[in-house]
Amino acid sequence: MNENTQEPSNMSPRDWVQVLAKYREPSNLRSSFELGVSLVPFVVLWVLACWIAQYSYLGAFLMSALNGLFLLRLFCIQHDCGHGSFFGNRTVSDWIGRGLGVVTLTPYDVWRRTHSIHHSHAGDLDKRGIGDVMTLTVEEYHQKTPFGRFLYRAYRHPLVMFGLGPTYLFFLQNRLPTGLMKQGHKYWISAMGTNAAIAIILAMIVWLGGWQALFLVFLPTTLIAASIGVWLFYVQHQFETTHWEQAPDWQLHDAALHGSSHYDLPPILRWFSANIGIHHVHHLYARIPFYRLPEVLRDHQELVECSRMTLIQSFKCASLDLWDAKSRRLVSFATARRSAA
Repeated sequence: MNENTQEPSNMSPRDWVQVLAKYREPSNLRSSFELGVSLVPFVVLWVLACWIAQYSYLGAFLMSALNGLFLLRLFCIQHDCGHGSFFGNRTVSDWIGRGLGVVTLTPYDVWRRTHSIHHSHAGDLDKRGIGDVMTLTVEEYHQKTPFGRFLYRAYRHPLVMFGLGPTYLFFLQNRLPTGLMKQGHKYWISAMGTNAAIAIILAMIVWLGGWQALFLVFLPTTLIAASIGVWLFYVQHQFETTHWEQAPDWQLHDAALHGSSHYDLPPILRWFSANIGIHHVHHLYARIPFYRLPEVLRDHQELVECSRMTLIQSFKCASLDLWDAKSRRLVSFATARRSAA
């Protein structure tokens, strides 16, 4: 990863917000096209996988695994709808997002609110806990009991973070308006309405395709998309030179630019992830449609190398667990232990 965390061209993050404002307008035609080339193949692959399951369990599983990438892209479109950046009409964006929320097992209005909290407090050590990956400082970790440290280490273990965690998040946690339980009926309606629609769809899947369609098509597609999605969210903020501060030093735009990575993926993965790897630009100006983010990098080369990491470099992030305020780095448990010794 590029170690340089200075503002590109000596521009402040707040200056960049003004520059990026001109990219915020979506094209309804382009958005409709992007939705179509994501949703139609997803449905077609679903049907084909259910048909193939009659003859080959392995073939159905492999096709479902591929379809997990299209489901990931649909979640990214839902993400843009939540920011009001997909269609020019916010009401249209919201209802598209609610429909996609059934497919992604994510109650749209609940997710949109918690994700808004994430954007408002990313990198703020005083505002952790909603819409983010829980991260302790080295000092907080050492102050915990042995059992508390064990639980945190288990939480940060890759098998939990990218295996059990996504399963729990999408199949269990999303069934309730977690974090917003006392915030009004709107979020309960969102969660319960999504649950009801999911139940109807699952019943139809079993009725039309049998239990094999549920276990060989629905589950692999959903779990693969969930795990990849959690990994993407993780590396967008959990990298070595990320940005954390406490009040009053925490600043929204500084945290957006320096606390979010530029995950420079190969073109095919960039397409399936809807350019979400250009995350530093997204956090600086969330109203930019995902298909215009590459346009920002083409016009402003200074942003290309800002917190950039490649696919290979990103695997190191899985071993980073604690924020070291002294070195201003995310460090591993081993590094924190050596420093304490």
